[in-house]
Amino acid sequence: MTRLFLTTTSLCLTLAGAASAQSAGDVLDHYADLAAAKYEDSLTTARALQDAVNSLIANPSPEALSAARGAWLRARVPYQQTEVYRFGNAIVDDWEGKVNAWPLDEGLIDYVEGAYGGPSDANQLAALNVIANPVFILSGQEIDASHITPALLEGQLHEADGVEANVATGYHAIEFLLWGQDLNGHGKGAGNRPWTDYAQGDACAHDNCDRRAEYLKAATDLLVSDLEWMVAQWQEGGAARANVTADEQAGLTAILTGMGSLSYGEQAGERMRLGLMLNDPEEEHDCFSDNTHNSHYYDGMGVRSVYHGEYVRIDGTLVSGPSLADLVAGVDASLDVEMRARLDDTMLALGRIKTAAEAGFAYDMMLERGNAAGERLIMGGVDALIAQTRSIERIVAALDLGGLEFEGSDSLDNPSAVFQ
Repeated sequence: MTRLFLTTTSLCLTLAGAASAQSAGDVLDHYADLAAAKYEDSLTTARALQDAVNSLIANPSPEALSAARGAWLRARVPYQQTEVYRFGNAIVDDWEGKVNAWPLDEGLIDYVEGAYGGPSDANQLAALNVIANPVFILSGQEIDASHITPALLEGQLHEADGVEANVATGYHAIEFLLWGQDLNGHGKGAGNRPWTDYAQGDACAHDNCDRRAEYLKAATDLLVSDLEWMVAQWQEGGAARANVTADEQAGLTAILTGMGSLSYGEQAGERMRLGLMLNDPEEEHDCFSDNTHNSHYYDGMGVRSVYHGEYVRIDGTLVSGPSLADLVAGVDASLDVEMRARLDDTMLALGRIKTAAEAGFAYDMMLERGNAAGERLIMGGVDALIAQTRSIERIVAALDLGGLEFEGSDSLDNPSAVFQ
């Protein structure tokens, strides 16, 4: 993966003379307040998911499975808006792989369709099926998985053998256990796991229903505890808040690194352009649930939120305060106008994808080779995100923040490497 480097002639932050009444310290304090609010909402919705999962396990039914799926979808809305805190904040970036890693070799976890494939040179554990195997060999050691616990998932299975595709925890492991594989290819439709995968006794559809329920509960409980930990990091006295507010230049660098890296390498590149280049529905971010259009949309909303210093909480209340926009306007009012316009353009482009998907033009369909309408929609988002990144670069220069590094993507920076 390539990286985009930005340099300026000065490493000093010079905001003296800015017309804005807001200080960089005020902006950083509010940036941390926004993070706290978003992670608190992520935790609240994860706890609601936990309740729905417990109900599904206790009394399996079509309605209980549907309720758990709905709770998962609602939990994604605030969480995706936190992704802008990655990249610039090491505490978040080091933790994020536990809760949102993708894509995953789902055969590690449970049964998969026969054509899915088995062990490969890249991943010997791609079809391990922990749910069906209470004892297995991992890195030459016999593992007792007779009880599927958060400690087993986190400590031994997640990224087992050092393979990133061995995702055993987080939202996407839970998503797979609720929806199952999406076997529709480029056709319309999400995964269609039957509710009887959690039924007991003779009603169990695919064997090991008790262990599947145990895995789902362990993964959901772990998600809640991971989010509890992250909420604490952004409270008063928390390490993430302390890190970002301790030094103004470093704090503003963290904000802009998160905005630029998510906009450019991560979202425009790895999550959108790469999938279109490969024409691969497996490259969807929320591939089992067909929720990718919403993941893209709320990622974009998270970047916009940080710039404007505003976030609408799940209870409808508005969190608002000193923003990066205030600082930029004080240094260069025309640049602030430009950045606001680029953010609006991005949300319009991502909104078009969301609207089309909700009307039946699924993201899988957009990715199909030769689907010109789908390519236009996705590339509209990619182009808007790239233009947004260029404005972020100009903000870096305007605020005299030197040596700032954005994540890149071969899909944008070196397309021929994608197919090597």
